[in-house]
Parts: sequence; structure tokens; C-alpha cells
Amino acid sequence: MQNILSVQSLTKKFDDFTAVKGISFDVETGSIFAFLGPNGAGKSTTIKMLTTVLKPTSGEIRINGYNALKEQDKARSSFGIVFQDYSLDSELTGYENMVYHSVIYKVPKAERDERIKNALEIVGLWDRRDDFVKKYSGGMKRRLEIARALVHYPKVLFLDEPTVGLDPQTRKSIWNHIKSLNEERGMTIFLTTHYMDEAEAMADKIAIIDHGKIIESGTLEEIMERTETESLEESFLKLTGRDIRDENGNGGNKMRFMRGMGRRHGH
Repeated sequence: MQNILSVQSLTKKFDDFTAVKGISFDVETGSIFAFLGPNGAGKSTTIKMLTTVLKPTSGEIRINGYNALKEQDKARSSFGIVFQDYSLDSELTGYENMVYHSVIYKVPKAERDERIKNALEIVGLWDRRDDFVKKYSGGMKRRLEIARALVHYPKVLFLDEPTVGLDPQTRKSIWNHIKSLNEERGMTIFLTTHYMDEAEAMADKIAIIDHGKIIESGTLEEIMERTETESLEESFLKLTGRDIRDENGNGGNKMRFMRGMGRRHGH
């Protein structure tokens, strides 16, 4: 199978600190790929480089065949992204947020209304399109951000902790929508999460990064076999240690392990 995303020797230095240390990995077209790591491991820095927010110190990123460093506009048109923090305009309606995003991504005017309707219907928000976003629940806002990320027909959808802070029912609903995008539309999903059960249930392949290096990758079964464990959480802890990390990778209270969606046999 072809790779929709290919990363080679990716490195990012901040002065005398190297946050990402020459990592390489591939993501197959149409797959769900989970990218996991403790706080301060280099995960967020990598995501920012993959989505052209941050320029690498060295290395290569190819998205949908495009060099993300030299062909940024083409690479950007190939992916959608849902950041961990909300980035909607709460003073606009759901529909107006969609129009604004469509203009930024140069969706042809003749196709704009139909694409917006399709995207909002996918996430179950078409009937709430004229409501102001400030009246949306947290789950509705997240669903709107997913719809917004779909309107320019991306090949890859980047999800950076898309369900953090949501209740279990809303999390399940969000993942049902994401799973249908993957299965029915063949969309590649690249996700980060601290909910180990989400990655366990959803991902075809998993990569674990720590201290700027990918320390393990493969299917859930391969990782559990190599680490001689019975769950992804056990594998993760065995590989990265049980010390609590802060955002810089030091001791602190930010590391989260969350459960609640069920094991992979519910996949």
C-alpha cells in the first residue's frame, strides 16, 4: 500500500536543545495512525512540523506526494487539522465559521454551499448551522471543528487530542464520526491522544516517541508482543517509565492516562 505521509530523519533544535532527534516513519494511505508520547517527548513539536506550523531544522516530510517544506500550499491543501484547543469564532454561527474556513482554503464558490452542507451532515450539525457557536456544547464545537477540517476534501486528517475534556458519550460519538470518515471515505487519520484505550481501539499502527526519538512502532499486537504486555497502556508505561512528566518532560503533574472506551475487541 502507498504511503500518504512519509517522514525521513526529521530533526528540530531550539538553541542547544534538540526536541526531535532524526525520526523517520511512514503512514499508509487510508489507515489510522496513532502517535503517542509523554509530555515533553517531542510529540507536539513533530505535529507542528508535519502541519507546516514549525520549520524543521533538518529532514524531509512528504504529504500526499508533496514536499511539505518546498510545496507548502499543496501540502496544506492535502490535510485538515483539529487542534487540541478550540479555534472557532464563537461570535459567528456554525455555518459562518464554515464559510470563513472555505474561503481561506480557496474552496470554489460554486461548490462551497454543497461542501459545507455535506460536512455538517457528516457530524450531525446541519440542523444547528444557524446557531451561534457560543451556544454550542464542547462536543458540538469539536464536531464543528472536524466538519471545518473536511470542507476542502483533505486526504489526511490530523487530530491532536480531539476528545480531551469531553464526557465518555461525546467521545464515543466523535470517534464514530471519525471511524466512518476512515472506512467510508478512505480518509487517513493521524491522531495523538492520552487516552490509551482510544489508540488501542482505533489505530492500525502506533508509534511511541520519547525524548525526541521513536522508541517503538507497529501494530498493537506487535508492540504488546515485543514488550511482553497485555495492553497498550502497559506497553506505554514499560517503554516510557512511570514517572509523571510536565510539558517539558520533567517531573510534574501533567501526565494523563485515561480509560473508558473499551478494549480493542470492541473495535
